[in-house]
Amino acid sequence: MFNALVLSLPTRNSTLRMRVWRALKECGATVLRDGVYLLPRDGADVGALRKLEKEIRAHGGLAITFDAAPQAEEDLAALRGRFDRAADYGALVARISAARASLASLGPRRGLTALRRLEQAMEKLARIDFFPGQAKEQAAAAFASLKNRYAELYSRNEPRPSGKGLRPLERARFQKRIWATRKAPWVDRLASAWLIKRFIDREAKFVWIARPSERPKKAVGFDYDGADFTHVKNRVTFEVLAAAFGLDQDPALARIAAAVHFLDVGGIPVAEANGLETMLKGAREKAQSDDALLAEAMRTLDLLYSGFRAAQH
Repeated sequence: MFNALVLSLPTRNSTLRMRVWRALKECGATVLRDGVYLLPRDGADVGALRKLEKEIRAHGGLAITFDAAPQAEEDLAALRGRFDRAADYGALVARISAARASLASLGPRRGLTALRRLEQAMEKLARIDFFPGQAKEQAAAAFASLKNRYAELYSRNEPRPSGKGLRPLERARFQKRIWATRKAPWVDRLASAWLIKRFIDREAKFVWIARPSERPKKAVGFDYDGADFTHVKNRVTFEVLAAAFGLDQDPALARIAAAVHFLDVGGIPVAEANGLETMLKGAREKAQSDDALLAEAMRTLDLLYSGFRAAQH
């Protein structure tokens, strides 16, 4: 399942030490403890460990490579967790967001250079992402959005990629509506209901259903299979609603969206996510009904949004 390298380098050879460190980082190896490094057998350049073994020995150091196969499932999960690239993808998405914000001022040539550098960074990270998941998908979506923005600014005659299921909608068509979603709402449904009430349909009324067949006639469904608004590709329902109604350019809503995404489907960690989850858990303990839970969640999300808005000034 894994290949391991145990090494001890000559103390006086700083050049070798730096070369080994760079090579281990480049191939995506993780450190178990001082002098013990690991790579998955599948998908990784395990030959890199053997090359390092030979080089270290040639310079008078100690190096041994061997196969490592944990017996317990929890040990396997723990080792896989050491290759989690979510934080790296988070840093990359931050760079992509900064580039998107400055794209209009960069101009076509510098903008294209920034685009290519970020694409190279994406490819480099993907090569050492041996157990990809939500974080990689989020980064890919952010980069696709950056490319689309570049095309809007500097390639107006080129065809744009289709955003199936995310076509722009007029809020006027969704006023004074009944909105239906599943009972016992949690993060994505609560945040989506807040977004609807605060930014889309201020007179919205909500019904909580056990199954899609219970949806009232003419009600707008959200966050269940077959609903008018639900997950699309890598986006959770909150993100889909924000994009459909042109709200995804609001930086404060974007920060809430990132926290909701992480809490609902995982991916790139978000600093505010744990606090939001804790507050909503408290609301769930206090509330006696789904309506009461939404009322508590509305207050929490109002404060979070106000805090994010204040931080922009």
